[in-house]
Amino acid sequence: MREFEEFVLARGDALLRTAHLLTGDRGHAEDLLQTALERLARSWRRIDGDPEGYVRRTLVNLATDRWRQRGRRVREVPDGEYDRAAPDDPALAVEQRQDLVRALQTLPPRQRAVLVLRYFDDLPEAQVAQALGISVGTVKSTSSKALARLRASSLSSSPSTSTSTSTPTSTSTPTSGSSR
Repeated sequence: MREFEEFVLARGDALLRTAHLLTGDRGHAEDLLQTALERLARSWRRIDGDPEGYVRRTLVNLATDRWRQRGRRVREVPDGEYDRAAPDDPALAVEQRQDLVRALQTLPPRQRAVLVLRYFDDLPEAQVAQALGISVGTVKSTSSKALARLRASSLSSSPSTSTSTSTPTSTSTPTSGSSR
């Protein structure tokens, strides 16, 4: 069990970050990671190879289960809009991170899992495919679709689109789209 404790000490923070990005909530992330590590501890002697892959797969599976269950539960209501920090505000990085977590929450489970494992955990496409039980091509296409969806949502929610200049842009977009 000493090896298990060393593994948790060495990789715990990175795994917690992954869980947080998958769930969007620090408390749920801690619960998710604790459950995944409990499962790892029970299977520690049987795991052949890298235990981190086992834990990542467990995190994704547990997060997916949570997303499915969340659809059957009463949804939490966000507190509302918050004041944007000035660009020179040192808290801007924290705010941007929170915006990113909120944007990730809008993605379907597979897209979110692919982005988190591929870009935040910096895993190669082959490892993401193995962790999720999908092909490398599916990782690539899912990643592409998820990034496009995030780009589209960031453009529609950017501060410039919430000003009065957004009306002409919005009006001109459907016109140009209907002339195709």
